[in-house]
Amino acid sequence: MSHTPRSRTAVTGALLLISLGPAITSCGGDGHPLSAAPYDATDQISFSGPVGEGKKADPDKPLEITAQDSDGRITDVTAVDAAGRHLAGELSADGARWHSTSPLAANARYTVRVSTEDEDGRPGRRVLVLDTGRPVAEKRLDVTFGPKAGTYGVGQPITAELSREVTDRAQRAVVERALKVRSTPAVEGSWHWVDDKKLHYRPKEYWPAHATVQVNSNLEGIKISDRLWGGTAKPLRITTGDAVVAVTDASSHHMTVYRNGKEINSIPVTTGKPGFETRNGVKVVLGKEYFVRMRSTSIGIAAGSSESYDLPVYYATRVTWSGEYVHAAPWSVGSQGYANVSHGCTGMSTGNAAWFFQNVREGDVVKVVNSYGATMEPFGNGFGDWNLTWDTWREGSALTAGRPEAPEPDETARLRPAAV
Repeated sequence: MSHTPRSRTAVTGALLLISLGPAITSCGGDGHPLSAAPYDATDQISFSGPVGEGKKADPDKPLEITAQDSDGRITDVTAVDAAGRHLAGELSADGARWHSTSPLAANARYTVRVSTEDEDGRPGRRVLVLDTGRPVAEKRLDVTFGPKAGTYGVGQPITAELSREVTDRAQRAVVERALKVRSTPAVEGSWHWVDDKKLHYRPKEYWPAHATVQVNSNLEGIKISDRLWGGTAKPLRITTGDAVVAVTDASSHHMTVYRNGKEINSIPVTTGKPGFETRNGVKVVLGKEYFVRMRSTSIGIAAGSSESYDLPVYYATRVTWSGEYVHAAPWSVGSQGYANVSHGCTGMSTGNAAWFFQNVREGDVVKVVNSYGATMEPFGNGFGDWNLTWDTWREGSALTAGRPEAPEPDETARLRPAAV
């Protein structure tokens, strides 16, 4: 049988045909390169990293195989560990170099099979065993819980800040399973991944009044991935005080304050006027400042314009990082209870603001209804966690089916002074 010329790019396919049976290989005839047994390609290729008995490669470094002979080239590489996992890689167009494109497993043994050909198209082969050790620089995932230990309102979420990003869902599940939240009395709750390094935990409803909440991590020493292991986390214990919930109705211009379900005060207020409407929805008290200098330039209003202001403000209770407060507004007392004239804050008389300031704490709930403003965002501008339904909240857990993308935190919103 005569042979037609073949290009060298067809060698891999021809090698595959050889493996199918002797009937095919016999038609090559004596002396044909494809009929020869593969030669030992040891001298034709080199490997990055240590190879051989007792030597262990760093799994943090990619495996690279290079053709040493300019007259030969690599045609195929397979690397499989003892668990049957294939190592992905990429071969250069000229066959001069192959390198891994996925991470090697730590403490694993790979069987690496390299196929080559020389300038005449004769096949070569090299099989070797590659052992990997622990990463030279082992990575740890530490966790920091928040808030600080203390007593908070019933709307205070628990936060967990990770020292490294975790993007893989299976790895997130390992982390989440190890982060334990227990409350007395017990309530149903769930973690929600805000982003790759931050989780929030909240109950289905608000925390019970006078509850004890204990948070700890069992992650230390746990393998999260081949290169990432659980690190340390300081346990957290907080308590809740009375269940204080303040509801502002922007249409009736009144705030009603409840303690443990009982109304304790009704306060005339003013909220955001058209163009500066106060956000609807649930917010959580972030802190209290006796005095704040509020300037319109902090919220993008040009100095000297008709809407500009520069005011000393007292008894300011912060509810967003972007500058929304409940505060004293003696300049608008005539409108309080009748009209909305503020730039987004909830204003009240100095006496009422002092009472509110003294009767709320961090974590208490401030809810706005019937405003024409947008709804408070869940993340990035304070604690808007309660504005997600319970089903949507649980979808943000790596332990439940389905996970929507969480809104990107608004970093520019942090700690703007205020809108009056």
